Amino acid sequence: MTVIAVVNRKGGSGKSMLAAHVAAYLASQGDSVMLGDVDRQQSSRLWLKMRPATRNRINGWTIDERNFTRPPAGTRHVVLDTPGGFQGLPLMKVALYADAILIPASTSAFDRASAAETVAELRSLPRVASGKCQLACVGMRIDGRTHNAEILADWATAMALPYLGAIRAAQAYCRCLEQGLSLFDMPSEKVGSYLADWQTLTHWLDGMLRFVAPEPRIERPVDAARPVSGAAPEFLRRQGTLG
Repeated sequence: MTVIAVVNRKGGSGKSMLAAHVAAYLASQGDSVMLGDVDRQQSSRLWLKMRPATRNRINGWTIDERNFTRPPAGTRHVVLDTPGGFQGLPLMKVALYADAILIPASTSAFDRASAAETVAELRSLPRVASGKCQLACVGMRIDGRTHNAEILADWATAMALPYLGAIRAAQAYCRCLEQGLSLFDMPSEKVGSYLADWQTLTHWLDGMLRFVAPEPRIERPVDAARPVSGAAPEFLRRQGTLG
């Protein structure tokens, strides 16, 4: 099982939209996916209720942020949508199980400050500090007519944070989400220009998942033929996301 959390202390940073699209992408690959909603607003849960039964199935999981427990067994991938202000003990509990944490951010000073505080707290946690839980930044609601994507990329570089590209602001996302859909559920000829924004992120996810065993973590003898905990940072170096 792999666990991918979407975290930023600031509300309105695009966490639910990002979590829904990550879950939909993983489901489009034919894997069993659970979308866990830790947010009191239950935006992801509402999206799942609107999702047509004819689309790739994504199971829901409602979680109390104060009593977060290990994700249920039997699912290949779990994506967690977290609330604004998420920090302290609840964040530590999520990081105990997460294999990757995506941090959505925009170029506003408030978003970057919130993202920086989130990154600093995460890096103080053992699984993140050891490299067992990977961090990466995704630019959200970026105006394609400006240089904001470059500004955010430079900020991520200064933070030594892998930057997985910018998702442009577009009405296409609102239309999709209101129907319980994502771009990954739409015909590529209709949304191809928007899907291009996701290529860096999906490529990073594909590579990260190859280094995470699908089974729950249990004690077992080390197999020299399988990657160990140090493999994920090496993967990131090969991808050019780390120096």
